[in-house]
Amino acid sequence: MTIAVYPAAFDPITNGHIDIATRAAHIFEHVVVGVYARPNKSLLFSTEERVEMVRQALAHLPNVTVEQYDDLTVAFARKHGAKVIVRGLRVLSDFEWELQLALTNRKLAPDIDTVCLMASQEYSFLSSSVVKEIGLLGGNIDDLVPPHVVAALRAKFAALGDDGDSQVRMISVRD
Repeated sequence: MTIAVYPAAFDPITNGHIDIATRAAHIFEHVVVGVYARPNKSLLFSTEERVEMVRQALAHLPNVTVEQYDDLTVAFARKHGAKVIVRGLRVLSDFEWELQLALTNRKLAPDIDTVCLMASQEYSFLSSSVVKEIGLLGGNIDDLVPPHVVAALRAKFAALGDDGDSQVRMISVRD
């Protein structure tokens, strides 16, 4: 059985993430989606909230399970008997970072390969950061994330009130 892990922060999960997970589920016999608990970035949602959103979004995939993790990705992969780490590539700038990660993981675990799936064209611009910014600024995110994530974002922004700007990293949508 070929097992793959698909790790990310998923803060929140987007339709682009779902596209990569769905395609990985068609390639590998089992995919363990790893929600990384300690990314080097400011998070809007707790680990538990992110895991639950990912589980709901991927519930239609019978060969996909979702777990949180906070150790090295290669350790997470080994724990599950995975021989493959799945990553998504959206734009050229992603390649440099993903190549660095793949080479580092290969050094740490020569028995585990990284497979990069190119984002579908309709999602090549999409990131969790962009979704959060658009949502915070009142833009329509209905086609960017599943309905339960739209609701979670709206509830989170309402709870943050005027402090939302300090909780969401702004990229360029305002410019």
